[in-house]
Parts: sequence; structure tokens; C-alpha cells
Amino acid sequence: MYGAAGALAVVALVWTEWHGVRQAEAALAFGALIAVGEAIRCVEAPPALPDGGGGVPDPRGEPAPLAAAGALGYALLGRLGGEPAAHGVLQVVTVVVAASLAGLVAPLALGCPVDPGHTARRVLTAAFAAVCFQPLHRTGRLADWLGHGPFIVGYLLALLALTALCDAVLAAALARARTGWPYGPLLRDELRSLPGVGAAVCATAAVMALTVAVAGLWPVPVLAVPLLLIQYSYRRYAGIRATYRQTIASLARATEIAGYTPTGHAREVAGLSRAVGRELGLSEPRLTVLEYAALMHDIGQLSLVDPVPAGATEPLPAAEQRKIALLGGAVVRQTGVPAEVALVVERQADPYREQPLAARIVRAVNAYTELVSGPAAEGAAGVAALRALERLRLATARDFDPVVVEALATVLSRGVYGRPR
Repeated sequence: MYGAAGALAVVALVWTEWHGVRQAEAALAFGALIAVGEAIRCVEAPPALPDGGGGVPDPRGEPAPLAAAGALGYALLGRLGGEPAAHGVLQVVTVVVAASLAGLVAPLALGCPVDPGHTARRVLTAAFAAVCFQPLHRTGRLADWLGHGPFIVGYLLALLALTALCDAVLAAALARARTGWPYGPLLRDELRSLPGVGAAVCATAAVMALTVAVAGLWPVPVLAVPLLLIQYSYRRYAGIRATYRQTIASLARATEIAGYTPTGHAREVAGLSRAVGRELGLSEPRLTVLEYAALMHDIGQLSLVDPVPAGATEPLPAAEQRKIALLGGAVVRQTGVPAEVALVVERQADPYREQPLAARIVRAVNAYTELVSGPAAEGAAGVAALRALERLRLATARDFDPVVVEALATVLSRGVYGRPR
């Protein structure tokens, strides 16, 4: 993806340098919109939520609706104030590249992290939209086929929907390359996000292109206001979500502070559980429930008079495990988290065929972490991990789901979570 975007950018910059910039006022207006949107996305953006506390950060990051709408609006600009637009596909790419890089200057100067993946995706998606629109419009074929009425609007919306699908495919591919997570669930999460911010971006880009075609450039800053509000709302939501997760993580540490479980155990189980959930194809909402349940899976131990050695509940009798799980579910229900989280916590001691998938994952991951780091651990870390997986596989007749155990083994084999095998 980086290679394709870089090669396209070089060709476009050389072509624009050779032929010059056409209708510079339009290029400057849309370029400023893209640059401002990119700068706003990076500067003072909330930190990405970690993947359960034990893995890698969520690779999707914060969207940039203002920059995306500006790039797509310029790509679909056929007329400017009633006059034919003179720019072509390569000038669209040049403006998007130059504006995106200009928008990164302020974040870099302030020491804010930047993500080149967003720029590469924006260049490719804007080029795709321009290729599908500019040649047909400039040759007059689009007007001959569809005229200037509602059909052209339908064509723009269909093209933007197809462009959004292409961007989702690229985003999922980029996340897959960075993390090694399964491509299917990543693509599904990207597609599920399209009706929200993606729909607003596409609608604004279409309105922007049609309005500028008739009224000139003055409506551009007016149309940018709703996207600025969307960006602000998304940032507030991300901040609230991060605070909510930190509150749950702090509550889960009560067992560590009281000496019932080892330090960092809940975070390790949460990170590894979320990775196994991704391997099994869980959607983002179900992964969130799984993460919260994994963070709070041991909270029922606070009801014990004497702590379990090293907090290892797996060796306890089934009746004691079920009691701790039910007490933990009762505590979780008082915290205000979704009821699904409490259900996972209180069902983690049941036979796996009676458990929901999230409870199967938490139970298997919890048993693995206790076996490799608890008092029952034997030998070096790699040997202990192999023996732990072997014990889980031997117990798949009743206690552990074999599908979950194999997904756990696959995640551990990547060397990102847990201990090396």
C-alpha cells in the first residue's frame, strides 16, 4: 500500500510540476481543508485504547472526516462556479499528497505521533474516486449518459459508497499487516463503522462537489463545520470510553491490591483473551465485553476469607470455583457495566459446552496464565508454556473448548502475547 501510494504521489508531483497547477484557487481551498483536517486529527488526539492492556494498540486510530471529505470533494469536482473544472486525476493526487504532508507539520513540531497509513489510504481512495469521475466528466460522456439532473447525484453517491468500501478494504489490510490479526473480523469492523462517520464524509463530499460547481468556493468552509462537530464528538466519545475502561481496570485491581491475585494478572488475561477473541473472529462490541469480563474475572475472590495461593482458582474444586464465579458476577452487576459482562464472569466455572464463547475464552486463558506463572509452573518459560498448553488440550473433554485452546496456541505462536513457546 505504501509503495503504490508513494509511486502514485511521485508521478503526480512530477506531472504537476511539468504542467503547472490549474485553477490554483480551488486547489488551495481544498488543500487547506485537507491540511486542517489532518492537523486536527493528530494534534491533541486521545490515545488509542490498548488492546486489552496486554497487546498492541488498536491500529485504526482516530478518523479524519474533514480531510477525507475535502479529498473526495476535490476528486469529484467537475465544475467550479459554473465553469468546467480544469484539474485532472494527477492534480487531485498532488493536492491530496501536498496538503496531507502540510497537515503533519504542526503535529510533528509538537511531538505528536503521526500515522502515514492514513495518508496512504487517503491518496489511494482519492485517486480511485478521481479516476472513476474525472475522465468521464471531462470527455462529456457522463453528461451524455446521465445528464445534469438527479441521475448525476445518484452516480456520485454510488461512486462514494464504492470508494468507502475500497477504503475499508485498505484499512483492514493495513491493520492486518501491522498486527497479524485475522483479516475477516478487521474488515467487518471497518464495514460496520461506515454508516456512521463514513456516511457523513460521503454525503458532505457529494454536497461539497455539487455546491462548489454552482456557487464557487465560498461554501467550502461552511460545509466543513458539521464535520468539525463530528470530529469533536468522536473525540469526546473516545475520551469517555478510555475513562470508562480505566475505571473498570482500576476496579479489577482490587484483587491485586488486597493480595488475592498477582500484580498484572488481570491485564495479562484481558490482553490475551482479546487476542484469542480476535483470532476467533469476534466483532468489536463482543471483544469489548470479553475484555471487561477478563479484567474482572477474579473479583469474586474478594469474598474468600483466606486468599488462594497465587490467586490460582483453576486447581480449586468445581463447587468452590462456581461459588467464586457467582459472587464475582453479583459484584460486577453492581458496577453498572453491561449485563453481558456479569454473565461471562459468573459462567466461567461451568462446563464449556454450557458456556458462552466469551466465558470459554476467559476460562482457558486464565488457566493458561496460572499454569505458566503460578506455583504449578515447571521449568523455563518456554517449557512451562508448552506444558500448560498440553494440560489444556488434555482437559478439552470437559473443561476447555478445543477450538479456543487451539486459537490460544495460534496467538502464542506469534510471539506477541504471552510467553514464547
